[in-house]
Amino acid sequence: MYAVIATGGKQEKVTQGQVLNVERLTPGEDGTVELRPILVVDGTNVLSAAADLAKASVQAKVVREVKGVKINGFTYKNKSNQRKRWGHRQNYTQIEITSISAK
Repeated sequence: MYAVIATGGKQEKVTQGQVLNVERLTPGEDGTVELRPILVVDGTNVLSAAADLAKASVQAKVVREVKGVKINGFTYKNKSNQRKRWGHRQNYTQIEITSISAK
């Protein structure tokens, strides 16, 4: 059984027990989060209709907060002495998929 979830403007294919990094999430008091499924596949059954997906759920446990790779940038304009260095490091939430249910 697997599901395709939407989180942080991206879609990910997940299975139970999988650990993945997603855009920063705010967990509940017990450290779990519920993700919105777009597609749920269980053997030959495929749930993709909105009425069927309203009953389906994907539960995940927050493992920790992590940072992505450092991105360095440099802009330069010739003959005008304009130079600028910049960097960015994205924050992620590492989650573990605990259950996928189609109900």
